[in-house]
Amino acid sequence: MSKREIPLDLAGLKRAYARGLSPAAVIEDIYDTIERVADPGIFITLLDKKKVLKTAQSLRKADRESQPLWGIPFVVKDNIDVAGLKTSAAAPAFATKAKRNATAVQKLLDAGAILVGKTNLDQFATGLVGVRTPLPVPKNSFDAKIVPGGSSSGSAVAVARGMAVFSLGTDTAGSGRVPAGLNNIVGLKPSVGAVSSVGMLPACRTLDCISVFAGTVDDAWAVYEVIAGADAEDAFSRPIALGALGAAAPKLRLGVPRAKDLLFFGDAAAKAHWKACVALAEEMGAELVDVDFTPLFETAALLYDGPWVAERYQALREIMETRAADLHPVTRAVIEKAKGFSAADAFAGRYRLEELKRAAERLMAGLDALMVPTAPYAPSVKDLDADPIVPNMRLGTYTNFVNLLDMCALAVPGPMRKDGLPAGITLIGNRGRDGAIASIGRVFQHKAAKTMGATGRPLPPLAQLPAVAPAGMIEIAVVGAHLSGMALNHEVRSLGGVFVRAVETEPCYELYALPGGPPKRPGLIRVAAGTGHAIATEVWAMPADGFGRFVAGIPAPLGIGTLQLADGTRPKGFLCEAEAVRGAKHISSFGGWRAFMAAHA
Repeated sequence: MSKREIPLDLAGLKRAYARGLSPAAVIEDIYDTIERVADPGIFITLLDKKKVLKTAQSLRKADRESQPLWGIPFVVKDNIDVAGLKTSAAAPAFATKAKRNATAVQKLLDAGAILVGKTNLDQFATGLVGVRTPLPVPKNSFDAKIVPGGSSSGSAVAVARGMAVFSLGTDTAGSGRVPAGLNNIVGLKPSVGAVSSVGMLPACRTLDCISVFAGTVDDAWAVYEVIAGADAEDAFSRPIALGALGAAAPKLRLGVPRAKDLLFFGDAAAKAHWKACVALAEEMGAELVDVDFTPLFETAALLYDGPWVAERYQALREIMETRAADLHPVTRAVIEKAKGFSAADAFAGRYRLEELKRAAERLMAGLDALMVPTAPYAPSVKDLDADPIVPNMRLGTYTNFVNLLDMCALAVPGPMRKDGLPAGITLIGNRGRDGAIASIGRVFQHKAAKTMGATGRPLPPLAQLPAVAPAGMIEIAVVGAHLSGMALNHEVRSLGGVFVRAVETEPCYELYALPGGPPKRPGLIRVAAGTGHAIATEVWAMPADGFGRFVAGIPAPLGIGTLQLADGTRPKGFLCEAEAVRGAKHISSFGGWRAFMAAHA
């Protein structure tokens, strides 16, 4: 197999390994790429090639099926510990040698992944531009005049350039998303607490997430599944049901910034790109709902213009009070703002945040996700030279509020801008909706983007996923107001529900429009086989506790029974007491509730 044929995606590499490609050949190709690109700003520590080759050669073929990341090269942001290597956070004077691997890194190594090196960043992960480092600055993978995005600049550029299949970054205010958008790759920011932060140098410990960069959503998700999980060693870790990849719901409702809240800071190409992304989402069948972003923008302001900057001060307190002069001047200036806030200000900020969380909950009700520009514009390195603060603030327009509001997010490449630069969208969901937004994002990426990063490699075909419930979840078939995009669908999603498939019943049911409402509701009645109609349903899957709470809240005359579906499956689903449909309107001829409602809108 020639170097040109070596894949840069997980599925492609797994197939190549099955055909006889060796991990050592992949590592040779990775180091050839590193040498050819010759960007001294990407790596802070590049492992010796001979050592990495030895690791690759030591992998046992017998483990290939059991280790999900067998032979997959990756890199790690240099604020995450790797045993025996220094963790510097782009502050060489403060570097210390790690005694053990960060929990996430250990999980990756146990899964068979091969570490190549540690990457550059905005010093102490303070920034969204990628240029706040005393070391050489990583170059944007498409245009060296444009900032690479930060703080996880090196991790993003390494993946975009084909120096790794995936990488770990961190995300407090958008550092796992902005550099993804500016380098045409995927950036997955988990629900806060879903991935252990043990071994990660904190920025804002209550908000920090280890994030994942990859060429495709499927690859990012595969890595996420490996590193996710509650950790008793991490006081901020939480058991979170993440869901799984699956089909996107047929009728998505995506919240987008209203016209007043769309900010592009004079970047006409960014504005045009957003319009193109909106059109693509609508082609996917999504209903786009204008959202007032006022509470989200107010939340974002708390991070750097409010008392949360004091949490960054706390993370570096000893340095700030003894050796602040050794910090990058912009890093120091940002963190020193904490001195202007009191403990009382911190509590006032906390109180206001709780109020804003309630506002955000109301805003998200009825939505599958928010969709926003990942980066509202593409500032140049010269822009940062002229003003190191304002461009950075602008890059956080649609990212800074996410972790404060306990949300998950996924940055996905879109089509290229008219000026040839990359850009994309970010999907944002409530905590635990990671799988749901990834299921939307994977479809959007393959509809919108053509290549992976700056490699010129085409996106691999979109894998077909089995239309079954994720392990540990219970299927439930819905036929009425709980269908996607309809009035009560939020009840399913709020309890951890994920869409699985759309399928008709066998022709042994009759559908009625029940009196009362709002919302209007149907009643599904079982009749003799072959004497009824095939009725459209959607099958969703819910965690057991969510399923129990959902069923407990179903009002009479509706109930849950076993439905017979045309695909041969027998999930639980909505049925109605026969007595309740006496005198109700018979609507089976419409084939389903959605068609009936559309006809009577």
